[in-house]
Amino acid sequence: MMPNSADPAVELPSSESVELSAASPIEPRPDKPEEACGVFGIYAPGEDVAKLTYFGLYALQHRGQESAGIATFQGERVHLHKDMGLVSQVFNEHILQDLPGDWAIGHTRYSTTGSSRVVNAQPAVVETRLGTLALAHNGNLVNTGELREELLQSNVQLLTTTDSEMIAFAIAEAVNAGKNWLDGAMSAFHRCQGAFSLAIATPEGIMGTRDPNGVRPLVIGTLEGVTPDDPIRYVLASETCGLDIIGADYLRDVEPGELVWIDEAGLASFHWATPQRKLCIFEMIYFARPDSVMHNENLYSYRVRIGRQLAIESPVDVDLVMGVPDSGVPAAIGFSQESGIPYAEGLIKNRYVGRTFIQPTQTMRESGIRMKLNPLKDVLLGKRVLIVDDSLVRGTTSRKIVKALREAGATEVHMRISSPPVTHPCFYGIDTDTQDQLIAATKSVAEIADQIGVDSLAYLSWEGMLIATKEDPNSFCSACFTGNYPIPVPELVKRSKLMLEKQTASAASH
Repeated sequence: MMPNSADPAVELPSSESVELSAASPIEPRPDKPEEACGVFGIYAPGEDVAKLTYFGLYALQHRGQESAGIATFQGERVHLHKDMGLVSQVFNEHILQDLPGDWAIGHTRYSTTGSSRVVNAQPAVVETRLGTLALAHNGNLVNTGELREELLQSNVQLLTTTDSEMIAFAIAEAVNAGKNWLDGAMSAFHRCQGAFSLAIATPEGIMGTRDPNGVRPLVIGTLEGVTPDDPIRYVLASETCGLDIIGADYLRDVEPGELVWIDEAGLASFHWATPQRKLCIFEMIYFARPDSVMHNENLYSYRVRIGRQLAIESPVDVDLVMGVPDSGVPAAIGFSQESGIPYAEGLIKNRYVGRTFIQPTQTMRESGIRMKLNPLKDVLLGKRVLIVDDSLVRGTTSRKIVKALREAGATEVHMRISSPPVTHPCFYGIDTDTQDQLIAATKSVAEIADQIGVDSLAYLSWEGMLIATKEDPNSFCSACFTGNYPIPVPELVKRSKLMLEKQTASAASH
């Protein structure tokens, strides 16, 4: 099997062959779990699919900021552009004009498997006897070692260090053995263990699928034509916000264990595995945009509810409630509504900092959090303040925020977290540290409060988090809070991150 760059049917930009080092972050890693990726796909002959994909990725930028890529299909010919950086840095009008086609897939990446280099950017593109395959992946496999060995024994020339490329080559291997696109894809999916939501493009159409547990989201939308006689066009996206931006209507979710096939005949559905739904609860709490729809409501509503539940479970006597912008704001509003304590903005976020390839000066590094968040002294001076955030993973950023609030004149600073303590690493597409680096795995709540410098600290209960979903609690993965992993993780993989034997009380009781 030839490497993708050798195939004359695939147009690769010069950036494809250049390895760039990862952009250095402007500050220490935040107190947030960091997501894997956003995927997008569109089947819309006659439309400017590259530009529509660009805007879809723009709406999904929050899911990955390291690299971005688009592959368009124009008959048998494939056009590909991907590079390091934000969507707006990777693409411009000229580049998009050089990506003609009738259908496309796109990807925004945060690396969880494979280093942050341009060679690992997606979509992954491989050649098969039926033509070119392009694949965009959100999630993480847990059997990468085994799958890699199987592919290498079959003389597959792996070009990257990503599990996403392995999925693409597994499909190609099945197709090259005589299967069609659908049977080849489903055969490959059975070889994959872990979390995967995929958008896949072929010369005949596009596919979307989710693993049997549906750990990561994937939705289907429809885009109406210009005239009533135009056929319905279909869109795939990690979240509904990726549909909204291009004017597509939400149709439904891709179900766990389902493959959807979209071509000139329309949309067809195939169930290749028995579903056992385990959506990542952090999609509800933090990852997905608050305007995205899950369970027939915007996630903003859920986040307000967990703020209300937090106020019931952990009241505090303060003068004002504020959220860490932007993700902590809905829960802070819910806490204010339930407690009757006024809500105020005490921190202003610089939304244009983002990722940068320019290193800050040493003086700027020492100022730390103020590059992104700046306190409002007029609001905070002489006040007892409660700050609400959605998670606290490492403690580094929280400590800087608390220090900045005190320096701005807050007389007391209390903190409430609208999720339980993160005590276990994730193996399904979240870049969490080894267990000994998770602050709640090694310290008590009182010790954490002392380390970050707050007057009091409390977390939302595991039960309260799940009750607020108004869904079956068993349909969510909450392994990062309990250590109960719904998809078996090989011991060698588990030992690489699971350094401690500590189990939370919640894990023991559930």
